[in-house]
Amino acid sequence: MSESTEQDISSSPRENASASSIQDDGLVAAALRGNEASYKKLVDKYDRPIFFHIRKMIKEKEMVEDLVQEVFMKAFKNLDSYSNEYAFSTWLYRIATNHTIDYLRKKKLQTFSINDPVKTKDGEMEVQLPDTSFSTDAPVMKQERKEIVQNAIANLPEKYRKVIQMRHMEELSYDEIAEALDLPLGTVKAHIFRARELLYKALIDKKDKF
Repeated sequence: MSESTEQDISSSPRENASASSIQDDGLVAAALRGNEASYKKLVDKYDRPIFFHIRKMIKEKEMVEDLVQEVFMKAFKNLDSYSNEYAFSTWLYRIATNHTIDYLRKKKLQTFSINDPVKTKDGEMEVQLPDTSFSTDAPVMKQERKEIVQNAIANLPEKYRKVIQMRHMEELSYDEIAEALDLPLGTVKAHIFRARELLYKALIDKKDKF
């Protein structure tokens, strides 16, 4: 984003904008200039509101925690596309809603089996679809992808590597990780957030392997 646009965000508030919204625009402008403290202030301010917003759509608390972190990752990745024509909170809630809907759609697709019988007016028939995705190279490619991810995790700083392994390999809850490492829950969430961000950056260069 250009310098003039950053200045617009911080110095040209919307008409009748609230003090909270104007503060957000200032934090966004600072974040775009690389101020990490501003990122943290935005997360601290909206972490719980976004959690409860998603919780209205998702019942599994642990999944909600993951979705909240993914929402912030997506928002910060696209922060330069934010326009202060609308409040930052409105923009962030929209991302949260769309991301949660996408998750629910994917979950619904994953739980559908093509082997389940489908009822028709003539009775029941079994759905049988040809496997058009079969490839003799598929097992090799899958193994390569697995190794790429494992290598990326292994190259993380220890404090980030540990929490990612505990969360995604041992499938521990955030509370369990905090207790096991004797860390505040907020620190655990921050470490997992940062670890995912580093993994994304490491894997994006190898996206042709996925």
